[in-house]
Formats: sequence, C-alpha cells, structure tokens
Amino acid sequence: MPMWAQRAFVHPTRRPTMIRRPLLSGLVLAACASAGWADIPKAVTTPDVVKTSHGTFEFRDGVPTEATAQALYDQHDFTFAYRAYLDTMRGVSIRALRRGMEDMGVRKNEVMVFSELMDSKSLFLTPNADTIYVMGWIDLTDGPVVLESPPGFLGIVQDAWFHWVTDMGAPGPDRGVGGKYLIVPPGYDGALPEGGYFTAHAKTTGILWFGRSFLKDGSDPKPSVDVIKAHTRVYPYVPGGYGTSIAEFLTGDAHLGKITEPPETVFHEGTGKVMNTLPPSDYSYFELLNQVVQEEPATSLDVELMGPLASLGIVKGKPFAPDERLKGIMTDAVAVANAASRNLLMNPRDPDWFYYPDSSWFNMLFESGYEFETPIPEITQDGAKPFPPTGYRQMDARTAFFYGITGITPAMAMRLTGVGSQYLIAARDADKAYFDGSKTYKVTLPKGIPEANFWSLTVYDNQTRSMLDTPQRYPRAGSQSYPTPAAEASADGTTTIWFSPTQPEGVGRGNWIQTVPDKGWFIALRLYSPLEPFFDKSWRIGEIERVE
Repeated sequence: MPMWAQRAFVHPTRRPTMIRRPLLSGLVLAACASAGWADIPKAVTTPDVVKTSHGTFEFRDGVPTEATAQALYDQHDFTFAYRAYLDTMRGVSIRALRRGMEDMGVRKNEVMVFSELMDSKSLFLTPNADTIYVMGWIDLTDGPVVLESPPGFLGIVQDAWFHWVTDMGAPGPDRGVGGKYLIVPPGYDGALPEGGYFTAHAKTTGILWFGRSFLKDGSDPKPSVDVIKAHTRVYPYVPGGYGTSIAEFLTGDAHLGKITEPPETVFHEGTGKVMNTLPPSDYSYFELLNQVVQEEPATSLDVELMGPLASLGIVKGKPFAPDERLKGIMTDAVAVANAASRNLLMNPRDPDWFYYPDSSWFNMLFESGYEFETPIPEITQDGAKPFPPTGYRQMDARTAFFYGITGITPAMAMRLTGVGSQYLIAARDADKAYFDGSKTYKVTLPKGIPEANFWSLTVYDNQTRSMLDTPQRYPRAGSQSYPTPAAEASADGTTTIWFSPTQPEGVGRGNWIQTVPDKGWFIALRLYSPLEPFFDKSWRIGEIERVE
C-alpha cells in the first residue's frame, strides 16, 4: 500500500493531496468483506422483479422503472385513501347527520323532535321506534353555547369527529332531573361562570347532540314531548349573567352582564319526514370529509390520522382539487373501504364480540369499551373495577360500530344495572345463515326479560342499516304498546317473536315483525335499564330459528 494511502486510511481527519477512488473503494470493499458483508442478505434488498398480489414491480439494481414508480405511487395513494375512510368515518357520519337535519330546515341552535317516534321512512343508522328522539346541532365559533336538558332524558353531546363530550340526563351529571350544560369551544379564554352549569369543553366548534325520552306508561309520547318542548333550550352563553356573582365582579375578575331571557328555541317535527343522514360510500365521501376539515381546528384530530388526508390534498385552509388520476384512485379506495367496513359489521371475525358461546348475538363494546381500547369495567360490590389499558386501538370494533351505529358514550358501554340501555345485534340465524326476507323465522325470549323499563326488538335493512321499510312503518316488537301493540307472553312466561313477509296464522300483531321478500335484514335487541341476569348471562335470548 502506498504511504499516502496508508496515511489517509489511518488518519481519516487529514486531507490527502491526491485521491485515487478505485483504491479507496477497494479498501472499503475489503473492510466490508472482512466484516462478512460480501454476500448481502436478500432480506435487506429489493429484487429486480417483485411479484405480489398487488402486481409485479420491476427494479434495476434497486431503482424502480418508470412504470413501477407510478404503480407504486398509485398503490401508496390508494392506501392513504383507504385509511382515510376507516379513520374518519366517524366525522363524515356526524356531518351527514347534520346535513340531513339542515335539509329539513333545522339551523344551528334549533331542535328536531320526533313527537310520534321515528319511523322507517328516514335513512338513519340503527335508530329505535320506541323512544322520542330529540336532536340538534350547535356552532361554537362565536363562543360557548348553553344546552338545557329536559328531565327524564337520555342524551349525549358529540364533537365533529364523533368524540364523546358529555352525557346529559340520567347518565349525565344532572342524573335525570334536567340541567343547564355549557359547551365551551376549543381555545376559549373568555369568562366562564362560577356555577350553575355543567361545563364541558369540546375540541371542535361543530357540535351535534341528541337524546331520547320515554313514553308515559309505555303507551303515550305526548306527555314527554310536552316536557321536552317546555324544558329544552339552546342559546349563546352571555358572560357575566347567570352563574356570575356580584362578589366575583367586585374582585375585578369578572364582567357583570345583565340577566336576560334567552331567545325562544325553534322546534321542528321529525316524525314522518323523509331524511337522509347516512354517510356516502362513493367519491363524495371525501368532499364531505373536506368540509369537516375546513370547518374545524387543524388540531382537532390526531396528527397521525390527519396525515393520510393531507397526502390526498385534504388540508385545512387549502383547496381540495385532486387530479383525475388521484380522484380515480380515491373512488376505488372508498369502494373497497366501504365493502370492508360492511364485512366487519355483517360478518364479525373476532369471537370475543359474541355475547354467548356459539351464538350469533354480538356487541363489540364489551371488549373494546366506548373508546375502542379497554374493555367495559366490571361492577363489583365495592364499585367499578376498570381494566388496565391495553395500549392499542381495536380498529375492527371501531370501524364496525360507526358503520352501523350513531352515537358513542360511556353509558353505552357499562355493566351498571338499572341505568341506561344495552344492545345485542344478530345478522345470522341459528344455523349461521344470513336472514332472508322471504323466509319465516322466530326467536324466543325466556321468562323474566331483564329490564326495569322496557325491551324491544327492531329489524334493519342490510343495505341502509336503517329501519326496514315495510307497510308496518315501525318494524319493532316489544313490551311497550305504542307505536304497535305490545308483545304477549305465552302461558309459560316466554315470549316468541316471528319474522316473515305475512303475519303467521295464530300469531298476534304485537308478536310479528314484517319482512320484505328478497330483502336481507338484521336485528337489534334493546334492554332499557338492564338488570343483573343480562350481565351475568343467567338469562339468554334464544337464537333466531328459521321455520319451514
């Protein structure tokens, strides 16, 4: 080895006066060989031809051909669009619900009430036909808004990404007697009252709230509707008014405002209206998603979830205008993502979702909790016993839930008896076959149905996940006698419900739910104020059996 080369090698910090690259490269290769790197492991390389289920990709010594580079970018963008659908379905769903109300003329701070219950004419994700729905949307852009909850209510407040903000009514801090809820926007640094309100801080300026009230004696909605209209109010918060004392003003820490009567709340009738609140499953999904992003703070959703959106050109403050290539990819991606989401709801693969052994009845929330991370806490004699965090999001549970259901709250995911409601869903019969609307089925509920308020079964359209639209109008059966006759129990205390296109001979109207020939359906069991036999599984609803 020449002396200069030796010196350059031994003293790498000195600058040689002459460089001979072939010799230096030889030294590097020799060093690599001595370290055992002469034969590079195949696992760290990319072969010249990569054959996959997504296509064949060609490289030249690690460099993609022009066609491969384009194909891989197409695949990359498809992945971002697919992820965007699964990760933001919640936000688009709640925006679609708001759009449905807007189409019916409901403006911010106004209220829609279903005085004669919701029927099967509207497209609405798995509602019930047993309670009085009340709902509205709020814009916090100009500051906090007051939402007065009526007594005897079950309600929730959701932000624009379908995150839970607070409960109202029985599961909320007013515990069912009603109260004033102050919903505060993100970044608000103005005056807040020292008392008189249940204050909840939201991460978005767009808010949607809804809830349910019960029928009097399970047969008459009018008394509860009267209470709703007398006590429900939505109006802007006025700093320094109710909730601010003179003493606080005298300290110089608070503004003193006048006590004024809030404006009258406008109510809209919802029963019988034909409204579409479903999120789209075509390219327009991304257009609606862009609306949410533009309207809400840039930090209202996790940056990791916003990353795929930004890669598609959905960025706050910027126009969304994908070229034809990207638009085509996004159209394909939303079709696949929608199909995958539908599969998760209609064909669950996680055995832990099923509530009983070898059963078709399922509810993913018992395993995932309302945040789709930690199972529902156990309830013991000493109180609630939370499970430790799992440290991961249960993605299938989150996707399936929001694909078929509207609203999320801890009150939907608890084992507390006598409060709230519980649900089980079934999409298959006792033989694990999907339901056929032209066939006849029956299900038996054992004696002692574990509810302190009422129970019901509701049938839904596979396609829309909304109530099945039949001449019955209300596709339900249950213990209430409105809007259809109450189901009658047999002499042994069991209750059998039938499903078929025509009413079976000898079966009472209250024990029959009509189906549509050649139309698939699924079903939900609801227990309002569930009791311990449901949670300890000593009571078990039967599987739905096909009857020849």
